[in-house]
Amino acid sequence: MTKFGAPLTVQHVATPAAQGGEVLVDVLAAGVLPYAAEVFSGRRNYPLVPPVVPGTGGIGRVVHTGPDATRLRAGDLVWCDPTVRSRDDALTPDIALQGWSSRGDGGAKLAQYLHDGPFAELLRVPTENVFPLPPAAEDDPARWAALGVHLIPYGGLLAGRLEAGETLLVSGATGNLGSSAVAVALAMGAGRVVAPGRNQAVLDLLADRFGPRARPVRLTGDEAADRAAISAAADGPIDMAIDLLPPSAPSSVTRAAAMTVREYGRIVLMGGVGMLGGDDLALPYPWIMRNSITVRGQWMFPRTANAGIIRLLASGALDLAPEHVRSFPLDAVNDAIAYAAEHSGPFDRTALTPSAS
Repeated sequence: MTKFGAPLTVQHVATPAAQGGEVLVDVLAAGVLPYAAEVFSGRRNYPLVPPVVPGTGGIGRVVHTGPDATRLRAGDLVWCDPTVRSRDDALTPDIALQGWSSRGDGGAKLAQYLHDGPFAELLRVPTENVFPLPPAAEDDPARWAALGVHLIPYGGLLAGRLEAGETLLVSGATGNLGSSAVAVALAMGAGRVVAPGRNQAVLDLLADRFGPRARPVRLTGDEAADRAAISAAADGPIDMAIDLLPPSAPSSVTRAAAMTVREYGRIVLMGGVGMLGGDDLALPYPWIMRNSITVRGQWMFPRTANAGIIRLLASGALDLAPEHVRSFPLDAVNDAIAYAAEHSGPFDRTALTPSAS
């Protein structure tokens, strides 16, 4: 990306040199997020600094490791986690999403060093961000690139301490990330997943794909009525709610979902509500206090989540087979971005793969 608002261009750049503590990876597939066009246009106001090779994580083969890598070997098939953390503060490390975004001044400094992402042939990644994949991933790296989507709600479910048999509510369940949360929660053993939304076709899809453990609810916009319908669908206490609504969603939808949780319930906020203005989320202080509610914000996921989501995929508990994947060669990157924007629904994935030589 040379500047915001301009099409991406494919250029020859110097081969990145991996130093100690880094790994050089030959990229085989990188996911293209549905809102990538909003980032590259500048609409989302992400702190990217052009010129930059963008992207958010990818699948590839190890080319070279630094001297501190003891188990990774050249040729290993790996997932590259874009969530880079500074190494000089164990409690509150600065964070950057390599090739995508950052948080605060420290994150910007980190992003300046690890500037470029996976929309490339080669990617330089911190050693601790590289995770071996099972042999099955070799058959379809583009499909496995969806790992990066599933990781986000998985991080939220870990933060909320979802336990097997519990009832979860997913606010934003008909979206790309929300539908992923439904699939991941059920793979983790959730007893029921209540899935509210306005898109009846997607609600029907969730019910058909996941059976009686998925409980779709058609939202009306009436906060009290929606809360009652959600509670009825749960057919019992709701242990936890996770919000993954986009920035365009009104805060009232998040509030209606959050206030269905039981006494001692947990609420995890991961969406974009309020980022484009509008009303802030207003949860009643007396209700939170008297019901001992835990409200937790979560940005991305801990490093250990990478190993966890790979285990879920390798075991088959989380199944990538039903997902629709469309791959584009690297030199058709702008076509991929446009396609991803138009195909942003549940289990619809877009990936970049190497261009034909």
